[in-house]
Amino acid sequence: MFFSDSSNRFPLSHWRRDLLEHRPNGRILAYSPSAGATTEVATGLFFPNGVALTPDGSALLVCETVAHRLTRIALPSGAATVLADLPAYPDNMSSVGDGTFWIALASPRVPIAERLLPHPRVRTVVAALPTWMQPQPGKHTIAAQVDADGTVLRTLHSPAGRYPMLTGVRQSGDTLWFGSLTERSLAHVPLN
Repeated sequence: MFFSDSSNRFPLSHWRRDLLEHRPNGRILAYSPSAGATTEVATGLFFPNGVALTPDGSALLVCETVAHRLTRIALPSGAATVLADLPAYPDNMSSVGDGTFWIALASPRVPIAERLLPHPRVRTVVAALPTWMQPQPGKHTIAAQVDADGTVLRTLHSPAGRYPMLTGVRQSGDTLWFGSLTERSLAHVPLN
């Protein structure tokens, strides 16, 4: 079983601090029920969140939310290869079962947060500010379908932002189901 530890510095409730500090605090772990042991697969990742096994089992696809990228982690070596630099912050991902994957994109990139990247001390100060004073995520809802090589095959957008902070996406038949960090319900859209 593969899973992510998004940050070894902050608890999940402080995800904004990780985003603003922009440090490689995350890792991918593997748990073996038969051995009853957990091992590190890869370290030094920028808020790894979504994790999916490729169809041939040779690698993991990992969404690095803070670095807005899709990364392949080779198994068993743990070697990382960036597959795509995304226009938004990717969150969780799920396998469709046909060699493709859906990625939930929580927000388009936040311009002020991006402009802070070359200034680590300023980012640390901004991360310590009250939440209402920090850069805020956009309300544009985005989901992307990719193949095992990270090629974007399809995207769905809702610029109206009626279902913001998309953090989960799952296909069931011809319906795409959404989960959100901030909403109290699930949403769905037909794929046809």
